[in-house]
Amino acid sequence: MAKNVEELFTLQPVVMKQLQTIFDKNRLAHAYIFDGEKGTGKVDIMQFFVKLMLCEQPNQNVPCETCRNCRRVDSGNHPNIHQIYPEGQFIKIDQIRELIAEMKMMGVEEGRKIYVLHHADRLNIASANMILKFLEEPDGEVTAILLTEQMQSILPTIRSRCQHIKFQKMPRHILLKHLQDNNISYSMASTVSMMTNELETAMILANDEQFAHARKTVLKLIEAIRQNVHEAMLVVHEEWLPLFKEKGEMEQALDLLLFAYRDIVSIKANPEAACTYPDMLQTFKEAALHSTYERLSSQMESILQARSSLQRNMNRTLMMEQLMLNLQEGYTFV
Repeated sequence: MAKNVEELFTLQPVVMKQLQTIFDKNRLAHAYIFDGEKGTGKVDIMQFFVKLMLCEQPNQNVPCETCRNCRRVDSGNHPNIHQIYPEGQFIKIDQIRELIAEMKMMGVEEGRKIYVLHHADRLNIASANMILKFLEEPDGEVTAILLTEQMQSILPTIRSRCQHIKFQKMPRHILLKHLQDNNISYSMASTVSMMTNELETAMILANDEQFAHARKTVLKLIEAIRQNVHEAMLVVHEEWLPLFKEKGEMEQALDLLLFAYRDIVSIKANPEAACTYPDMLQTFKEAALHSTYERLSSQMESILQARSSLQRNMNRTLMMEQLMLNLQEGYTFV
């Protein structure tokens, strides 16, 4: 396994307890859907569960890691395990046809057979109907595990025949620790952990010079807004608009701006609150003292309206100018 049992319990305590109870009570179903966003540990926990089902000497519902079966699961060479990945955009009917043929063959290996469908939401209609029939009529000791980030895209008839295992997002404090363990500063880790809860994506963002520049520009705009509308307009025209040219870049920048105002609200409620921008703590404490919840709520609503206008392809210059006016309206200068 990529992660040890303790790490898996920290990441998904409810799921791990659920799977261990299923094994302990000998209530193994013939099919499971592991449903969760990228980065929630689905593949590592699938590996744990598969190994637990095949382990020769499990101890307290944990695989021994040393028996022949455990070693073969780790090496990817266990003959009773079949894993299917999409070929191109979809999992195709020929892949499912071949899988079913293999599962029905009398192999040299006794015991439970397990097949795993990665990105099961990408079954096309034909392959979904074929796997559905196999789910309805499993042959012997067979367990299916369907992994997905898009539960709603799986046919309801397939979902109804599988036990649903729901994975929660990675807790933010765990992601923060992973990032800091990888030499990401606490300030940057705090910001990227608000943008994504997937470690790989967070690492890419944290090491991206463009994202660092975006973060710096957003915070500069916050400072300008606290001064006066003219300073805010200057930053918008000289730095914001030239930097955020693409729609996706502008969306991300507005999200970063919204998180700043959320920080101010959080600090107003609790000066020790965890922030997206811990390096701005003193500045945001001062802003919180000189604003009201009503005003901050109105400012956040203005940012959300700007984001909505962006989706309607409103002129971005006009949108940002209007946003600056809205953010300034009624602002108490300090």
